[in-house]
Amino acid sequence: MNVKLLGTVLASALLASTPALVSAQARPAATAAQPSPAARTVLDSSTRIIDTLQSRRSEFRSNPAALRSFIDGELSRGFDRDYAARLVLGVHGRGASDEDVKLFADAMADNLMSRYGSTLLDIQGKPSFRYKGETALPGNRGVKVTTELVRSGSEPTPVEYLMRNVGGQWKIFDVMIEGISYVQTFKNQFDAPLRQKSIRQVATELRSGSIQANAGPAPRGK
Repeated sequence: MNVKLLGTVLASALLASTPALVSAQARPAATAAQPSPAARTVLDSSTRIIDTLQSRRSEFRSNPAALRSFIDGELSRGFDRDYAARLVLGVHGRGASDEDVKLFADAMADNLMSRYGSTLLDIQGKPSFRYKGETALPGNRGVKVTTELVRSGSEPTPVEYLMRNVGGQWKIFDVMIEGISYVQTFKNQFDAPLRQKSIRQVATELRSGSIQANAGPAPRGK
């Protein structure tokens, strides 16, 4: 997964969104002219977060703690990371306690942000997301919101958000960039460590940095 694309998508999706209040039932396909509450959540939050990153870029560059505080606040709001972590754990998460899953989810998020958080400040121009449509996920699991990432001088990049309704709020649990799934990427990466160690052990090593959540090439200087 390209690290520049990861940074942009983290800014709009994995950093999540202000949850939208909606009916508990997932909606079927929506027209491009009428984005559903789930799609509106993605589009509104994308604009808000990217605008904040650009308007506070100088501050964030000189004050990494402020950037981390911003990231932590956004990440906790609309990205369903515990559910995403269960998907990443796959068979290794069967029977796992909610506490262990949360430890893994938080450690993976912290590891990713410590490695890639600063790349969010390298986004050039003003990228935007163009809404393409929405379809229901099989088994009434939620919806897939299809967008394109539009950047000056580049071809539009397909970005899909998998979302589910949690207590009346739409939350993102997976992101697909050019067909490559965030969940599947890390599910493949952590399969081997989880065959050898417990979830808690892997989470501890992620937290310490002895193993890395590798979403792409490591940032320069790391």
